Amino acid sequence: MTHSVESRFIAIVSGALLIVVAPLFTLFLALSSQQATQNLRGHVDVVLDTNSRALAKPLWDLDTDSVEQVITALVADRTISGARVTDTTGKLNLYSGMTENLDMGDLTLMSRPIFYNAQQGPQEVGTVTAYVQMPGWFSALHEIEFAFVSIFVIAILTVFGAAILGNRLMVIKPLMRLTAAVEATRKLGSRHHVDWRSSDEMGRLAKSFNEMQTLLEREEREIRRAHQQATEIYNLTPAMLFSLTSNDHIAAVSDYWLLVTGYRRETVIGHPFSELVAPENRGFYAARKQHRKAGGPALELTVRFICMDGRLIDVLIVETELTGTSAHVAGSLSVMTDVTELKQSELRNRRQAVTDHLTGLLNRQGFEATLEDRIKEADRRNSELACLFVDLDRFKAINDNLGHSAGDAVLRQFVERIQPMLRENDTAARLGGDEFAILLPGDVADQRGHELCQKIVDMFEAPFRVQGTTMRLSASIGLAFYPGHASSAAELLQKSDLAMYARKRDGKNGAQVFDEAMLDQTRERAEIENDIDLAITASWFEAHLQPIVDITTGQPSGFEALMRMRHPRKGLMSPASIIGVAEENGTIGQIGNLILEDAVANLARVSRLPGMRDTYVAVNFSPLQFDHALPTRLSGILGRYGILPSRLVVEITEAVLMHDNPDIRTILNEIHEFGCRIALDDFGTGYSSLSYLSRFPVDIVKIDQSFIRSLGEPASEIGRKNTMLIEGIRAISHQMNCKVVAEGVETAEQRSLLMQMGVDYAQGYYFSKPREISELLSVLSVEMTDIASLAG
Repeated sequence: MTHSVESRFIAIVSGALLIVVAPLFTLFLALSSQQATQNLRGHVDVVLDTNSRALAKPLWDLDTDSVEQVITALVADRTISGARVTDTTGKLNLYSGMTENLDMGDLTLMSRPIFYNAQQGPQEVGTVTAYVQMPGWFSALHEIEFAFVSIFVIAILTVFGAAILGNRLMVIKPLMRLTAAVEATRKLGSRHHVDWRSSDEMGRLAKSFNEMQTLLEREEREIRRAHQQATEIYNLTPAMLFSLTSNDHIAAVSDYWLLVTGYRRETVIGHPFSELVAPENRGFYAARKQHRKAGGPALELTVRFICMDGRLIDVLIVETELTGTSAHVAGSLSVMTDVTELKQSELRNRRQAVTDHLTGLLNRQGFEATLEDRIKEADRRNSELACLFVDLDRFKAINDNLGHSAGDAVLRQFVERIQPMLRENDTAARLGGDEFAILLPGDVADQRGHELCQKIVDMFEAPFRVQGTTMRLSASIGLAFYPGHASSAAELLQKSDLAMYARKRDGKNGAQVFDEAMLDQTRERAEIENDIDLAITASWFEAHLQPIVDITTGQPSGFEALMRMRHPRKGLMSPASIIGVAEENGTIGQIGNLILEDAVANLARVSRLPGMRDTYVAVNFSPLQFDHALPTRLSGILGRYGILPSRLVVEITEAVLMHDNPDIRTILNEIHEFGCRIALDDFGTGYSSLSYLSRFPVDIVKIDQSFIRSLGEPASEIGRKNTMLIEGIRAISHQMNCKVVAEGVETAEQRSLLMQMGVDYAQGYYFSKPREISELLSVLSVEMTDIASLAG
């Protein structure tokens, strides 16, 4: 490089000299030569003119000797190399000077005619020719000119040498040092500085180079320190870090990665990472990049990893692409976490999440997922599924009477009994409480479903033994088939559930296959539930009053408040279906509170009529209404309308009393002590027990209308027995200081017989149907007027 720079510098200087100095020097020589030539010609012309006149007479006279003398004198001039004289007659041709046989090509000929002035006038007598050596470029120079040219050449050479020397000292030398520093930095790897100081451009260049070297040296130290720190962090971080090339070969691994996996660094570097992935996951791992979006977040995937000792671990790999962070870096950085225990824990949790802990069967969530899979499988095989929905009858009584541990024991015994009936592909689940579902796949699912239903029903013939006690249960079973009854998993489970409820409504203890008519009942129920919700919000419920009369006089002693719902579109709706739905969905308590409020308000309006100030209102209470706030609520309502507590009769059924709940007994005692009376409704039906009259503060016993309906049929055995039962109930009630009310009296004969039996009060359509308050007030006003007129 040094010789190249210096050679180019010499070439540039030489070229400058050739371009500028050479033309000037050439021009100087040309002008000098031209001037010398002109001077020479002028001198020769003068000499020839002079000698031509001198030769005129000798040529005229043909005086050869004189001519030769003149020629000799002519040649004696240093500028003339030779001379020739000829006459016009051709007799004379004389030459003097250089030898004629020499090469005279470089000589210039200059001639003059010779004239002689004769008497006749000037006559040309001959010609004189001079052979002249013209001067060259350098021969024309004088001594002073030679001195000037020499000085000029020496000055040029001096300048040229000084330029070369200055270039070598001021340019080449610092460049050589700079080149040496660069080469040393390149070869040795350390930052070398240039030992050169000056105030010119080369000095500033050297200073800038040294400053750059210092800065780069400092940055390299920082980079080395950062790289060392990054390497230490990479290796010492308690995480399995590894780096991959763009073609998924291992580029680097951390020490912790080696510690956990058992590999050695030299055995894995450069190998494809997929070779360390379990064979069943390699395809999934290789396809991971297809789901990555450019510039997107880190990619996460879980695979099985093969350790050095051959064991398999579950690892979570979080991979970050490095291409986006640096254009010259290709590949990825990944963090690998051992999630084997977590996967096993998730598996246990998933198993627990879909398993019923009490029975070991699937729970509802697990059954629904299995049902979805079985339906897909049935679609592929074009086969059937049978779904049994099993609900244990009277199971709640076990929990209430013997405790939940006894109920749990019964559930486990039930599962133990049905498991031998199931095949390997069958699925059983506990959906909750005492509800179970069984799924039967296969081409003969219809037949197997009916057979299994009968086996389960027959199974309950053997009693269950819990806590040393034997008890008999039964089951209500709903059966539905796919695809005959349903097109989806949810629909199949729903329709088997509907079939089970239909079996319960029809008497329990048996199986029922789904029928489309059940959907109508379900829709009707849903519509009733919606109507109930709207009625509670919009106050559609009314308390219609049916008189309870003194059976002897026929005068109203009180009224029973009966629930009615006045729908704005459907009109007055029957309470039978409403009460059943309300008791099931728990809204009966809200309805009861609304009817209580309206009944007391209606009694207040009736009390304004003559003779009605002592009448009472009897209101039916649901078990859901018996909370500790009930006495306070009754006190508030009665006080708001100015009604004495004795004018409110709380009607209860055996459902309130049969479990002998101490809380309910306390509430009833508080109500009774407050002054309200207690009436036992529908007495004689269900599990009616005479012990209720002694254990609870009952004031009124209402005989169910089923006993009254057969009165007046003396030929009927039922009528005769019912007559004895009514007489017995009346006698016992009176002995317990309870008044007796007969419900459902519809004929004069029934009234007469009841009067003979000593019944105190009666109510029924024979006396009056239930009426809404405005109609009742009108009827009572007319009756009171008629009674007053008869008395007058």
